[in-house]
Amino acid sequence: MTDDAGPEAGRAPRLGAVVRDTVRGRVGRVMGHVGPYVQLRPLAGGREWDADPLHVRPLTPRELLSALVAEANARSRQFG
Repeated sequence: MTDDAGPEAGRAPRLGAVVRDTVRGRVGRVMGHVGPYVQLRPLAGGREWDADPLHVRPLTPRELLSALVAEANARSRQFG
């Protein structure tokens, strides 16, 4: 098994950071820290989930841009 968590693994990301949960393959915004977990929420809104900080990594600039464009597209479809 490879370690895909990256060099930032284990460090609690700051509130508001956009990160990837490598276990679930999902992107979310850091909403808080509860116990040993990081609470993430999908960029377009929705239910939060808990992620292990060992399996959360910051997005690359390309991934961040892609995630933000997807969020804007989802919003435009919802309110368009």
